[in-house]
Amino acid sequence: MPSIIENTAITPAHLPVQADFPLRALNTLGIEAAAHAFLSVVSITQLQQVKADLRLSALPRLILGGGSNLVMTQNFLGLVLHICNQGIQIVGEDADSIFVRAAAGENWHKLVKWTLAQGLGGLENLSLIPGNVGAAPIQNIGAYGVEMQDRFHSLTAFDFASGEVLTLGHQDCGFAYRDSIFKHHLRDRAIVLDVTFALPKRWQADVRYGDIAQELAAVGITKPDARDISSAIIAIRTRKLPDPAVIGNAGSFFKNPIVPAHQRDALLAQHPALISYQQQDGQFKLAAGWLIDQCGWKGKALGPVAMYQHQALVLVNLGGASGQDVVRLSQAVQADVLARFGVVLEPEPVFV
Repeated sequence: MPSIIENTAITPAHLPVQADFPLRALNTLGIEAAAHAFLSVVSITQLQQVKADLRLSALPRLILGGGSNLVMTQNFLGLVLHICNQGIQIVGEDADSIFVRAAAGENWHKLVKWTLAQGLGGLENLSLIPGNVGAAPIQNIGAYGVEMQDRFHSLTAFDFASGEVLTLGHQDCGFAYRDSIFKHHLRDRAIVLDVTFALPKRWQADVRYGDIAQELAAVGITKPDARDISSAIIAIRTRKLPDPAVIGNAGSFFKNPIVPAHQRDALLAQHPALISYQQQDGQFKLAAGWLIDQCGWKGKALGPVAMYQHQALVLVNLGGASGQDVVRLSQAVQADVLARFGVVLEPEPVFV
């Protein structure tokens, strides 16, 4: 199965690196920041040229996709590589799955819509998640009972250390809750080029989350197909989450904390309305938004940033916020949740 990046490769006469490039439009929080050097990447050839250039390869690197999981705390004094390659295609099948490959620069929701248009289910629970395909395995994105790893088959990535193209399967990626090898051993080293997904031939609806069932019931659907579930989730997310084009935000700002059963039981005894979900290993995932709401932060501002009035888990830029404003609010929320519940909240976005 050939890589999309190879099919779209170009060999520019020179690298069109731009200096002092503004990044406000490329991060969904809408924070003012600039890159010392900036390159839009559409081919593996460009990455090889960056590695071969002694000046560029010596600079700190920031890999940028959709900018939806990023907090710019200051200007980036290095090279920003904005991954912009495109392409989605069916590349094979076996007895159980259809394999779909998407370039890292593709918009994630566009991929979900493309698969549904082909009559392929499997990604519908991940509808309307902001960001690009290349970030999906790094963050192991997830929503409404499904994680990216549940549909993952393999990926290719450019290794800046060796200059080689890596092909990584599921076991190679070290997936965990909002985690992967790209946050650890391959951090700042590997750039995802494309991702291949295994979509089930024998599709089954996943409506375990009550919000989905309620949304479907409200429109009279009792036997939903993949498109019905996608439409329901889009409706739910549209109501709960602000559009980054209107209000700057990075989606869910904190991870849902996972705690041992004894800690959850103790919290439940003190707070009977506590929202929790049992995990396969016996631990419990707590609803971070509920914890934040109970601490009085829902809709509350600290300077030009706030926790969104309709969803306490979302931090929003009310206008003109800096990265330091975001840091201050984030730390204040963490401190209050820790003081009241003894639970540590961990931010989802990367702080640069």
